[in-house]
Amino acid sequence: MDVGLVCDQCSAFNKMGVQHCVRCASPVSLDAFEFDARTEVGPGPSRAPAPPSAPPQTSPAAASMAPTPSAVQPAAEAPNPCPVCGEQVTPGHRFCGSCGSRMPDAQFGAGHAHAHAGHTGRPGTPTPTPPAGDKSASRRTMYFGAIQAAKAKLTLIRGDGMDGVSFNLAGEEHLAGRLDCPLLFPDDPFLSPTHCNFFYRDGKLIVRDEGSTNGVYVRISGSRQIDFGALVLVGEQLLEVERGDGTADDAIEDGTYFFASPRRPSMIRVVQRLRGGDTGMAYRATSEVVTIGREGNDLDFPDDPFISGRHARVTWDGQHLILTDLGSKNGTFLRIVGEHPLGHGDYVFMGQQLLRVEVV
Repeated sequence: MDVGLVCDQCSAFNKMGVQHCVRCASPVSLDAFEFDARTEVGPGPSRAPAPPSAPPQTSPAAASMAPTPSAVQPAAEAPNPCPVCGEQVTPGHRFCGSCGSRMPDAQFGAGHAHAHAGHTGRPGTPTPTPPAGDKSASRRTMYFGAIQAAKAKLTLIRGDGMDGVSFNLAGEEHLAGRLDCPLLFPDDPFLSPTHCNFFYRDGKLIVRDEGSTNGVYVRISGSRQIDFGALVLVGEQLLEVERGDGTADDAIEDGTYFFASPRRPSMIRVVQRLRGGDTGMAYRATSEVVTIGREGNDLDFPDDPFISGRHARVTWDGQHLILTDLGSKNGTFLRIVGEHPLGHGDYVFMGQQLLRVEVV
């Protein structure tokens, strides 16, 4: 005869030791029943507790099939030397913890597969840990972000002279312009849709004019040899340096010469280029030196607040044309032809944007 408890609510039969009815979950335990703490609590069927004095029995066959400690613990793999610095790298690690160099794929092997086999990415899944004594574990970088991968960056200089947004040059090429470019300036009407490209060659940053209408200008440091026809930006003034026209006069068709002030010899001619393509002032130098600034120079622009008192100088020595910045506050910029290498601290001007180059 089965011994149990009958539920007062639904009359269902329940085994001894349960506290709730298996059918309706109503309390069915007797006041005098001493409940064992090892009994499962909650609605639903429960198992009666096993006697505390009855330890689990293991058959000889089951004991012979139990895994040994050597079968559970995989054999420790020997560390791999870094091909760059020689530091010992734990098998399965993609990068050297000492110098950050990528480990060759051949060194991953079984160790790499073992590392991924122990971690599935799901919560609660154990992550492989480096062997004891791995000194590189504390120095290992686990994530390389865009800033770390960038070799250089461009920082926009705002109108007040403070730093603005920065562009990390982490790829191989970085197009800049007004439309559909990674370095995008959609509100600058003086930029072409694709204006220029910043790219790396042999580990050095180079800027290339992509056939833009208004060109790319790089700030010079000290003196720079230029060619006739060069375009120079000082303050807000765009100046073209041309070869002088000498002293020869040309007669008209009947052999008569035009009478006017005598023409002085000149080897340098500086022409102001205006917006829209018009020509402004044209200065014929009477000597081999032309100084440019706000006051007291051969060519003055007193209404330009961005030009220093003595800003720049153009010199002809009979063989070379030299452009020199005279320590101006805002610098002297030269339009590049084709490509131009960039270094740390260089300034690039394009459209209405002034950018500072920082090599990481």
